[in-house]
Amino acid sequence: MNEELITSYRLAEQKAAYYFNLLSEQITDKSYIPVLTKDIKTWKQNNIRQYRFLSFFSGRKGKPDAQDYQNYIQWLNYTGKLDNYLDRSISYIFMRDLGKALASPRTQEKINRTVASLKNYLTKNPREKTEIFSMASLYRVGQKEGIESTIIWLMQKLKTVSSNIPKGMDAEQAQRKLIKIIGGVMMHVMEDMEDEPLSQERMKKLDEGIRLGYSYGLTYPFIDDLLDSAVLSDKEKRQYSDLMRTAIMTGSVPELNEWTGSNEELLRFIHSELRDAFEYIKNHQQSERRNNFFEQAYVFFHSQEVDRIKDLSNGNYTNEEIYIPVILKSSSSRLIVRSVISAPIDEGFDNRTFFYGIYNQLADDFADMFDDMKSGSVTPYTYYLKYHDKRPDLMNPFELYWTVISNLIHNVYESDKKTCEIILGRAINGLKRFKEKVGTEKYKEVMTLFAPANPKFNKIIQRMVRKADDVDFFDKLLRDHMITMLKNERREQEDFLDKIEAVRNEINAVLPITKTNLGSLIEESIVEAANYSLEGDGKRLRPITAWVIGVEAYGLESLAIVPILRSLEYAHTGSLIFDDLPAQDNAAIRRGRPTVHEVYNVAIAELTGLFLTHKAVEEQASLDIFEPKAVLQLIQYSAQVTVEMCRGQAMDLGSKGKQLKLEQLNMMSFYKTGLAFEASLIMPAILGGATESEMQALKKFAYHAGIAFQIKDDLLDVEGDSELLGKSVGKDAENNNSTFVSILGAANAKKTMWEHYCLALEVLQEVPRNTAFLKHLLNYIVNREH
Repeated sequence: MNEELITSYRLAEQKAAYYFNLLSEQITDKSYIPVLTKDIKTWKQNNIRQYRFLSFFSGRKGKPDAQDYQNYIQWLNYTGKLDNYLDRSISYIFMRDLGKALASPRTQEKINRTVASLKNYLTKNPREKTEIFSMASLYRVGQKEGIESTIIWLMQKLKTVSSNIPKGMDAEQAQRKLIKIIGGVMMHVMEDMEDEPLSQERMKKLDEGIRLGYSYGLTYPFIDDLLDSAVLSDKEKRQYSDLMRTAIMTGSVPELNEWTGSNEELLRFIHSELRDAFEYIKNHQQSERRNNFFEQAYVFFHSQEVDRIKDLSNGNYTNEEIYIPVILKSSSSRLIVRSVISAPIDEGFDNRTFFYGIYNQLADDFADMFDDMKSGSVTPYTYYLKYHDKRPDLMNPFELYWTVISNLIHNVYESDKKTCEIILGRAINGLKRFKEKVGTEKYKEVMTLFAPANPKFNKIIQRMVRKADDVDFFDKLLRDHMITMLKNERREQEDFLDKIEAVRNEINAVLPITKTNLGSLIEESIVEAANYSLEGDGKRLRPITAWVIGVEAYGLESLAIVPILRSLEYAHTGSLIFDDLPAQDNAAIRRGRPTVHEVYNVAIAELTGLFLTHKAVEEQASLDIFEPKAVLQLIQYSAQVTVEMCRGQAMDLGSKGKQLKLEQLNMMSFYKTGLAFEASLIMPAILGGATESEMQALKKFAYHAGIAFQIKDDLLDVEGDSELLGKSVGKDAENNNSTFVSILGAANAKKTMWEHYCLALEVLQEVPRNTAFLKHLLNYIVNREH
């Protein structure tokens, strides 16, 4: 295979050299300037607003910052710009990602349908839709297509990758790239399926598409970005690069064997993930397309390597050495997608994509030139920045960029008017974004360097940059929104975990029960047993939730609600003591330690459970700074919860050896688990004066969150780690308990858990409070490992 791959690279290199020479000739004779000047004059008629005097007094709604995702979409719709905005955005994606020619009536029809569907989604009431990149939104799409298990698999994989992005790499950018690649692969899969109705074959193709997209996309964070970062030493980079090259050239991933660097644990994880991904792609290749896949993969990998090993201190690279690898890697990164999914050969796609790639690459390199300069990366822009005054032979990348645009419009897309409109709009938008990023003065400095050879043409471009106002694109908005969302999510998740730990420590400090010194050995044993049980490594989710809801949502004083926190944990711990008894679940381990009846005896355990239950009521009765009516309502509600929880446990005991129906299991789980969640929300809400509708929404949330929690518990009892759980696994099967896993099977239990997750998240939109904590709590519930 080695010789075949080397030959395929040489052929690709020859094609890239021919393309480069074609562009060089157009730069030399400046033929692109009059052509593009004419194009821009036509283009500006649709994109330069002609202000009239009275328009400044017409009270137009001000344009919001494009990073304000929701408001920006609303503003576009309000001003009548949304249709054109979406049309050019979707048209651009069809060109860039699907390699389509916009002049095709069939392509235009698909663009129109996509625009209408997207507009319908974007203009929905925010309460009627979920966040576009949320787990709930992703799962709902999976449900619609009948691939929920695939989506569950993908969400777990994305979580695993995110948690293993090392320091020194941009975790949010890595996630974004991976998601983008999966989306790009899926666009090709959906395009090839056309309007195929929902069927087993369609579901199979979608499942494979997502897994193939993930498998290919994984190469970006764990090969491309990793080798570009400073995480690995130079020796490790060479060793790792050789490993990747061997895999592509032999068709088999070699063993990692010994690793001499400091990143062995990281590399063993990455090696395992990439090996599985490589095998999945290889095993799903059609035999007639397998060689094409390896050829494209080698061109992509080798051209990146050629670029990566360049040294910015070397001032002797030729123009061909600078640009040909750029042409190869930028085109092969998209050409490879079709071979990954074993799509039929499409010469039109291959041709357009080959010529199109460098257009995107030059635009990206322009936007990142100062970051690349700082890291010492060799790109056409960084090299020109450093050596333009010493090397008059160096090609100006900015001039090449406009030459590529001219060539695309007129030689590749045959002077199609809409294509011209889209490509020029994208180019002007890129310059406007760069100007906003670096500031006006720095932008002028850059333009002085890159555009002096053609001052008249540059003047036309800069006028467009200043005056064009309808050149934004939806994919850029999504990119910025996704990065902002991922960064916020990571920060909020860290805050959530920090808050849990801080509040948990405070709660642990107020839980111990003081002995009364009455001299009773029995009473001492009960208090001792109670404190023993309370000292266990409990998660304290219920009192933590009550604290956050009480303090942050309803503005209650943290010290004033301490009795609620004690009450919830005392009642919960008492219920666990009863639950563990030999007459019930007969558990030997709880919270990582022997259960109360194992350490003391059954009688003491029973008395301790009763003792803690009544201590909970005593704590509630001590809420003397609140309105007596509210406290009485709280106590009455708490008593009802205890009654219902006893019913749930009785149902649980009565179900042993019986096969429950799903409805019965839902009811039992809510009584056993959901009610405790409900109490942690409703008790502070009662004291905070919440409305009845608000409390009903909180109860719905608790219902679904509680069932999701119980399903996760059932799954952990089958799949979990006893050391992480702090209790034995397999107890449900041993006790012949009906669980979501025993009734539905593990796969369907996961689907049901995610359905309740979505329902819980959706009902939060009805709560007029800050519910960020509850969203993260819900994420914690379904993603926890103990």
